[in-house]
Amino acid sequence: MNEIINKVAQSPLVNIDLELLYPEGNRMQIDLADWLYEGLILREKDFRETLKNHDWQQYQDAYVNLICSTDAILPGWAFLLITTYLQPFAKKIVIGNAEKMNEILFQELIVELNIEPYIDKKVIVKGCSKKPVPENAFILLAQKLLPVVNSLMFGEACSTVPLYKKK
Repeated sequence: MNEIINKVAQSPLVNIDLELLYPEGNRMQIDLADWLYEGLILREKDFRETLKNHDWQQYQDAYVNLICSTDAILPGWAFLLITTYLQPFAKKIVIGNAEKMNEILFQELIVELNIEPYIDKKVIVKGCSKKPVPENAFILLAQKLLPVVNSLMFGEACSTVPLYKKK
């Protein structure tokens, strides 16, 4: 009988799956509107008292994004004050929605990514994932890889879309 040979595994192609870089951990959101008078007005004394009495330990090792779901006009120090309470507990604190949080996390991961294994290689960036990989992460990855790779493709080894080939 003929032995089944995995030609993809034997190919010189190198795969990058951004989903594997996805930072695991609890993601939590704080909506400042919940701590404002009628959801719109920040009364400093009340705000400070609310922060002082809040259970900050619930954010231990969590990725926390800060938003205000109303059209309240907030002073610049409001998010900073919350950060002073969160900082001892949270892994990361970001102003913006969950998507913004993921964009920032992936940006940091890609900046730190060791590109040495990809030098002069044919690289495929996997496109499909079950986890929320931000579109911007693919752009950042391409910018980092283009100066060093021989070629860059998108998709799966069985059906790639060529993006770049070194001349």
